[in-house]
Amino acid sequence: MNSAAAIQSLALKLPQRSRMKLAVELFRSATPATSPADALDEASRRDAELESGKVTPLTEPEFWAGVSHSRNLA
Repeated sequence: MNSAAAIQSLALKLPQRSRMKLAVELFRSATPATSPADALDEASRRDAELESGKVTPLTEPEFWAGVSHSRNLA
């Protein structure tokens, strides 16, 4: 069992309140600290790249293949 699986197994044995607190902390640690303005700037930048043809968008199958691959890495 890898360390992530071991930690998950232990975490699932915690009382519900403790699991919720842990979930909040894990989510906060995984979420970049950006302001709404920064997020909007980034979205606008990415939209401009797509509109200009500078980058090519993923097809739906490519997107889902990436999601599947990411899940398999976890």
